[in-house]
Amino acid sequence: MNKFIYILLFSTIGFSQTDSLKVEMDSVTTPLDSSKFEAFNNVIYNENALDKVFEKLYLLEENQDRKVRIVHIGDSHIQADLFTGKIRTRLQQVFGNAGFGFTFPYSLAGTNNSAPIRFTGSGGFSASRNLYADASKPVGLSGISFQPKQKDFHIDMLVKDAKYDFTKLKIISPNNANIFKVAFAKKGIPTQEKVAVVTPATSSHKVKPGEVLGVIADKYNISLKQLKSANGLTSDNIRDGKILKIPGGKSVTTYKTVTTVKYIYEPIALENTPISNNYNSTTPIDKITIIGDENTSDFALNGLILENENPGITYSGIGVNGAKSSDYNKFPLFFEQLPALEADLFVISLGTNESFDKQDLATYYGNLKTMIDGIKQKCPEASVLVTTSPPSVLHRKAQNIYIEKYAEKIIENAKVDNFAVWNLLDIFGGNKSININSRMGLMAKDKVHYSNAGYEKQGELFFDAFIQSYELYKSEK
Repeated sequence: MNKFIYILLFSTIGFSQTDSLKVEMDSVTTPLDSSKFEAFNNVIYNENALDKVFEKLYLLEENQDRKVRIVHIGDSHIQADLFTGKIRTRLQQVFGNAGFGFTFPYSLAGTNNSAPIRFTGSGGFSASRNLYADASKPVGLSGISFQPKQKDFHIDMLVKDAKYDFTKLKIISPNNANIFKVAFAKKGIPTQEKVAVVTPATSSHKVKPGEVLGVIADKYNISLKQLKSANGLTSDNIRDGKILKIPGGKSVTTYKTVTTVKYIYEPIALENTPISNNYNSTTPIDKITIIGDENTSDFALNGLILENENPGITYSGIGVNGAKSSDYNKFPLFFEQLPALEADLFVISLGTNESFDKQDLATYYGNLKTMIDGIKQKCPEASVLVTTSPPSVLHRKAQNIYIEKYAEKIIENAKVDNFAVWNLLDIFGGNKSININSRMGLMAKDKVHYSNAGYEKQGELFFDAFIQSYELYKSEK
């Protein structure tokens, strides 16, 4: 069975910055040409930790008979799917498109994601991120609990980019419960019914010269408010000769026949396996509707996995705005559901939110190590790659010295704890380059998040470093 590749990126963001920005940097704000950006030392450290996944990529290239699955875990940098989206595109251009991978109804959970998968639905949903959710919440693979508020709900998923149409679907739920059904079409059934139409009885009155609304209302034993409401009047002024409607008397009830269309979903049953509930199609699918099993009242959805019949790469992004490694660690369900991803490599990107909490070095690395160990325990054949946080300011006041210390600790422990490292902090010029990167249009205004162009640049650089290490592996076979 092919495994997913898990890449852990450590640069999480989920905070509100309202302080004035006071950073000791070059005060020049003249825009710079982003095409002149130069990466520093764009390599992967301890690349031998990736030998297992590189061997699987080699066999994929040689035989075109398998999928290699990579999973990228992190914070807001990852949830947006800009950084990961670029990596997905570039790797699939080289190794083939085996499907989109993991997805989740972020929009229905009230949060953001730019992936080409659109979710809509009805019935109302409650959601909570792992940094806020209490232990009773079913927080699994997505890092976000997601529960319909009522039994009568539906979730519609549409693939907006045809290259990610799928033939294989996995639904992930707590305890792998078979609580959902999937429909690929809905049948409209016309129905006719009689509808009562009640028409209030009215008479009319022509305004005579000198008459005022109050007098007219008294004449017909109705209130001034009733008279004005019946005639859509907003003031007490009225012109001579106007015909007024006089409400009152018995209302008249008539009936008319109305044709409505009631939609009925025709769901198919899912195959229950030890790690997920699955459906395999003989033809590509671009939209589905998820509804609840009629015999169940307690629903929770942890995510979906979309694949096709082709050999190649799937690149899944799992990110939570504001998350830290400790937030993932506090929910055992997250680790229990990891095998459903069948990952060959995990990439982890976390650390920025830890720095905003000013976590000391021992606490930071202890939480990261716990996360890595939890992944390796559930997915022992998967490789792990950790990225450092990108350059950022701290609380809009100073350069972030915490992420510098975190990066040193990650590199120091890479060989001992057997993971590879991509030092994004160094590659993007370190904190000393924040002002230059910002003037190139690569950073957001908060100088913590990055612009679309900045995230895409990071994705392109990651791809370059990864391919460089892979080519070196092949040359030494």
